[in-house]
Amino acid sequence: MILDVLENAHRYPALNKGFAKAFDFLLRPDLKELPVGKYEIDSDRVYAIVSKQNGRRKEDALLETHEKYIDIQFVLAGTDDMGWKPKSLCKKPAGEYDHKNDEQIFMDEPDAWITTQSGAFVIFFPEDAHMPLISSGQIHKVVIKVAVIER
Repeated sequence: MILDVLENAHRYPALNKGFAKAFDFLLRPDLKELPVGKYEIDSDRVYAIVSKQNGRRKEDALLETHEKYIDIQFVLAGTDDMGWKPKSLCKKPAGEYDHKNDEQIFMDEPDAWITTQSGAFVIFFPEDAHMPLISSGQIHKVVIKVAVIER
């Protein structure tokens, strides 16, 4: 898991071939004006999801992990208090891994909370269970999905 601000995005492309395209998208001057929806960046290898939604309470959320994609979650407006726990320490699966949606849900409690404000991003790798969209207000964010393995 990585927490940083967009001005340091140049540090991360070496971690995955798709990160350069992902951060180029996040550096678009019109990013805040993009309508809610899905944006193809590099076929199914890198794509973005722009959302504006009300946050939820910690009690109403569950941890999630992904196997095929890395999440880069960038907050445009609002504050997202994301929960985090190592996947290896999650012991309460809420079901089987969903291959179609690339998602495993866990009922464990997070070990840490990451307060992510406007202009900051968090990178969650497959080993990071995370609980996003925790807020008392609205969150405007972009989640970039980057394939773990370049195809």
